[in-house]
Amino acid sequence: MSFSDLKKQSKLGSLTAKLVKEVEKMNNSASSGDDRIWKLECDKSGNGYAVVRFLPAPDGEDLPFVKLYSHAFQGPGGWFIENSLTTLGQKDPVSELNSELWNNGTDAGKEVARKQKRKLTYVSNIYVVKDPANPDNEGKVFLYKFGKKIFDKITAAMQPEFEDETPIDPFDFWQGANFKLKAKNVAGYRNYDSSEFAAQGAMLDDDDAMEAIWKKQYSLAELVAADQFKSYDEEDDDTMSYFAKLASD
Repeated sequence: MSFSDLKKQSKLGSLTAKLVKEVEKMNNSASSGDDRIWKLECDKSGNGYAVVRFLPAPDGEDLPFVKLYSHAFQGPGGWFIENSLTTLGQKDPVSELNSELWNNGTDAGKEVARKQKRKLTYVSNIYVVKDPANPDNEGKVFLYKFGKKIFDKITAAMQPEFEDETPIDPFDFWQGANFKLKAKNVAGYRNYDSSEFAAQGAMLDDDDAMEAIWKKQYSLAELVAADQFKSYDEEDDDTMSYFAKLASD
C-alpha cells in the first residue's frame, strides 16, 4: 500500500471494520537494551509526562499494533523470561503447568500460578512529540510497549461510550490525535489513569514529512514471528527441573 492510498483510507470507515474487529477478537481470547524501544522516564516520586503519537501500520503490514504474551518470574532455578507460545495460539508449557497448579486444590499451588502467570503487552510504533525528561527523543520514531490500561484508552477512542463523543482512529496521521501520557505513583504502582488523547487533528502539516516518518517505522510482525519463540520442546534442563519440582510439591 502506498502513502497516497493510506491517506485515501483516512476516514472513520477505514478503521471500524478491521481495527475494531481485531480489538474485539483480542479482548475475547483468552528488552531493556533495545534502543528501538521508548520508555517514559519518571521522577523519584513516580510521576512522568510525555506526548506521543501512535502511528499507522508499517508498510506491508495489516495492523498498527501487535499483542504479545510473555512469562517473567523468579524461582529456584533463577529468572525465567520467555515469550509465551500462547501468543501464536499454541500450547505453552508454562501455561499448562500453571493450570495444573491452579487446579491442584491447594492455596500454595494457586499462589505459585499467580506469580508466574503470563503477562500481556501491546507494541506499536510511536512518534515522540514531547519528552521533557529526554528531549533528544522528540521528533523520532520508536517502538512502544504498553499494557491493557493504555490499550483500553485506545479502544475507548475508537468506540466511545457516549453518543456525544466522536470516534477517532488514534493510529491515523490525519484524523488521529496526540496521546498525553501521564504516569503517577498510586499505592506503590505506576498508574496511567490520567492519560488522555488531545484534540483530533493531523500529526503534521506536511504530508512529505509524515511519509518520511512512516517509512522509518519498525516491523511489528517480526516481533511475533515464529522465530521469536522457543519451540515447546526447547525448555532447558534447569527450567524443566524447576517445573518438575513445583509440580511435585
